Amino acid sequence: MKRILTLLATLAICFNAMADEGMWLLPLLKQLNGKDLKAAGCKLSPEEIYSINKTSLKDAIVHFGGGCTAEVISDQGLLVTNHHCGYSSIQGLSTDEHNYLMDGYWAKNLKEEIPCPGLSVTFLVSMEDVTSVIEKADDPQTVKSGLEANALAANPGCEVLITGFYNDNVYYLIITRTYEDVRFVGAPPASMGKFGGETDNWMWPRHTCDFSMFRIYAGKDNMPAEYSQDNVPYKPAKSLKVSLKGVQEGDYAMVMGYPGRTQRYQTAEQLKQMISINRIRIDARTVLQDLMWEAMCADPSVQLKYADKYAGSANGWKKWQGEELAFENLDIIGREEQKEADLKAWIEADPARVKKYGDPVKTLAKVVADTDEAKRAFTLVTEAPYNVELVALVGYFNRNFGGGLQQGQDTVAAFEAAKEPMKEMYRDYVKDLDRKEAVALLSFYRDRAKPEDYLWEGFGETDIPAYVENLFDKSVFTSYEKLSACTLAEMRGDPAIELYNGVATVIMKYLPALYYMPNPKADKASKDFAAALLEWQKGKAMYPDANSTMRLTYGHVLPYSPKDALKYEYYTTSAGLLEKEDPSNPEFILPAGIKELLLARDFGRWADKKDGKLHTCFLTNNDITGGNSGSPVLDARGNLIGLAFDGNWESMSSDVMFEPDLQRCICVDIRYVLWLVEKYGKADNIINEITFVK
Repeated sequence: MKRILTLLATLAICFNAMADEGMWLLPLLKQLNGKDLKAAGCKLSPEEIYSINKTSLKDAIVHFGGGCTAEVISDQGLLVTNHHCGYSSIQGLSTDEHNYLMDGYWAKNLKEEIPCPGLSVTFLVSMEDVTSVIEKADDPQTVKSGLEANALAANPGCEVLITGFYNDNVYYLIITRTYEDVRFVGAPPASMGKFGGETDNWMWPRHTCDFSMFRIYAGKDNMPAEYSQDNVPYKPAKSLKVSLKGVQEGDYAMVMGYPGRTQRYQTAEQLKQMISINRIRIDARTVLQDLMWEAMCADPSVQLKYADKYAGSANGWKKWQGEELAFENLDIIGREEQKEADLKAWIEADPARVKKYGDPVKTLAKVVADTDEAKRAFTLVTEAPYNVELVALVGYFNRNFGGGLQQGQDTVAAFEAAKEPMKEMYRDYVKDLDRKEAVALLSFYRDRAKPEDYLWEGFGETDIPAYVENLFDKSVFTSYEKLSACTLAEMRGDPAIELYNGVATVIMKYLPALYYMPNPKADKASKDFAAALLEWQKGKAMYPDANSTMRLTYGHVLPYSPKDALKYEYYTTSAGLLEKEDPSNPEFILPAGIKELLLARDFGRWADKKDGKLHTCFLTNNDITGGNSGSPVLDARGNLIGLAFDGNWESMSSDVMFEPDLQRCICVDIRYVLWLVEKYGKADNIINEITFVK
């Protein structure tokens, strides 16, 4: 109990934070950030940002699809998020005949809004610190389960989870409410929503109109309900107003959202391993993406089928490359090693600290060394042969088949029932492309895998092109028609199943020890490392790593200088769209209607009041990471001024260390978004829902 009180006291005095750095926990805003928020320029109190008893800003922010953020911008449950956050849902609704992804879409009334199966949004209800209850328990897991069960009983229709922070030194009980009837309202063509493609991804200057719109539907009681035509638009406790004022350098800006993962409480050895593992991912995805891109450029139908697959792969691929470069340019490992040396000296200066913390860095270094080969092998098999689409198809079928057997179906019934869900999987499958991917990925794997991790006996001598030709000629998994027509007896011995089994064997060789089996020594060392840092760095910005829980970051609108004699402005304008346009490059195509509006300078009320131009994107120094995509960028009074959608290339190591001079959050200006909705989309119905402030 003494250690708990010490840690809480440490956190209580760690309020001297730089306004730009930090992904702050909402329940601690008043305690840790109240004075600093006001000094930075915020006009709202901490209670107006987060409250469990009164309406606050957090009631307008949702976790979108489990991986992004969105915000409510009308009293009818209208949501806005990034285009790349809605990308998968929009692609799933699109067909060659109705290509909403490539052509864009605008519902002109509620009846035209399209249900999105599988898409959900989650509201935060409350967060409660339960650290002391858990830490003093003889059986923490039993106590956690009891706390969750009690909270669930007291909050029907909600979800409850206890989550650890500061490497499990602090625990919060988090209550959320999820709505599963979410409908597609509108989005620009992909050429605008992804303008610049992978070339501009993580880069500044930027001109991407990265947004899409959806609506939450609820039962007549405004509570979550499964999709029904009888459901009605959700009535939010809070919706954001939209500012038309625009931004100026130095303006206060804050971002609320659900940042996914950061690594600011990891050791140098852990970070070295991360970079090394990411290089395997980069190399494997380069092979895969080159084949995808070639096929997508050659056939519009393939482009639609693989747009989401390519985007999902490429985003991490490019980020990891930038991270690798930033680690080198900014000496991340060297700086972390120096920090650890200083921490070690501080611990060893006091016998009580030595007894309390030991040498967690040394212990974690041993954990890294013990797991390094296994992590490399696991990453190699999951990034290469596991990404052969036939392998994924077999895996999905097996899960369906096994699920039927567990539910008590007889073998034949479970086998037949497992076929039906497969139909959707083949909707976005191109056999000839997968054939090429299989040759490339299996060859990539064999060139790098150790013989003990070969997929089958004799794999080292296999003629891979000939093997793949036979695989695709004989497997029933190459089309839904062949799969649906086959019998259980005919499926036995299918070469795709044999390939899947080989891949699964290697995965299961490493998966349990790496991710499922408890490692008390590693857990304790990780916890001690974070606790020591908290005590050692009193008075500095000590916020926990991101873990997909709602956070606030606050700072200002600012330019930056990426290198000597070069300064980037803090905003871009529509002139950049015309400058970058390249009809021969699918990443830089401007729709004719957009170009016509730009050339006519038809900006309407969305033009900047000072220069008359259409501002497209802007920069802040807010501290964000993946998961913040779609987060609202808010002014000092909590009005919406933009959407966060990217970080900048020069600070790709920001998940590990914040770089105040370099790190920037790239935001799409809300005026650019609404200009496109009104002028190009002709969706006045959407504009009329929104409340504006000037």
